[in-house]
Amino acid sequence: MVAALLRRGDGVVALEAGDCTWLQAQAESGAALTVVQGDIRDAGMVDGLFDAHRPRAVIHCAAMVGVLASLRSPRELFRVNIEGSINLFEAMARSGTQRMIHISSEEIYGPFEADRIDENHPQRPLHAYGISKAAVEHLGRSYRETRGLDCINIRTSWVYGPDFPRDRVPVNMIRAVARHQPLYVSGGAADRIDHTYLDDVVAGALAALDCVRHFHDAYHVSSASSPSLAEIAAILAELDPRAPPITVGSGPYRHDGSVAMPRKGALDCSRAGDAFGYKPRFDIRAGLAATLEAERRALKLLETANG
Repeated sequence: MVAALLRRGDGVVALEAGDCTWLQAQAESGAALTVVQGDIRDAGMVDGLFDAHRPRAVIHCAAMVGVLASLRSPRELFRVNIEGSINLFEAMARSGTQRMIHISSEEIYGPFEADRIDENHPQRPLHAYGISKAAVEHLGRSYRETRGLDCINIRTSWVYGPDFPRDRVPVNMIRAVARHQPLYVSGGAADRIDHTYLDDVVAGALAALDCVRHFHDAYHVSSASSPSLAEIAAILAELDPRAPPITVGSGPYRHDGSVAMPRKGALDCSRAGDAFGYKPRFDIRAGLAATLEAERRALKLLETANG
């Protein structure tokens, strides 16, 4: 997101709680970027940041993410995702920053009732992460009514792409192919999920940011398709026939081998297309190929650096 904003000429203030190496390198190269290492749970720091920089808008990507985080540390997840978001809302209201683009999730829906759903699907989240994302969306609506904020929610699904930090499907499958290592995924062969290439999420979020007037506050930004894990394994085999096989077992996909994934499917992106021209550029084959190529380049650089 930061790279895309800089490429188009925006000045950026990036708040990051973790590793800032890449961000600092960009700032030191002369980019219009200010890097702040901090935590959105620190309300005083967030207020000071807004007082110092008076941002035109906020793109809110900060969160503890996923089902496993929901089970392992729900208290911390709620503090980061909900309390941290309230700190942002409060700072925006005080400083006069009106628009927030909040990166939300298909996890707010819980089990899908159809193979393809739109934004009006019932919200029955199963785990703390989905509950927290739904709560942040509703808090944004409250701040719209009481403080005049313009909070737009981008609901995406199972994002993947180069350098994506989470070791789950299809990223672990791509890495195995790039390293010519076999991989067995214990379940989920028939499970269908909307896997969304990272660049499409960025493009959709920026288009929503630039949209002059929104008639909705929530949009799907995804691939608008739902390949099965078996189909993904087959595509990877076609992309590199020499690699050892990626095999996927029957039965449900389980997070960390334990928690079964509920029924998923494709997200209908028609609303985002009508509102700000969103159309996914990467189908699953194009996204897998782009990520595989990036992984190969990274491995080659690492081999060169190690002699």
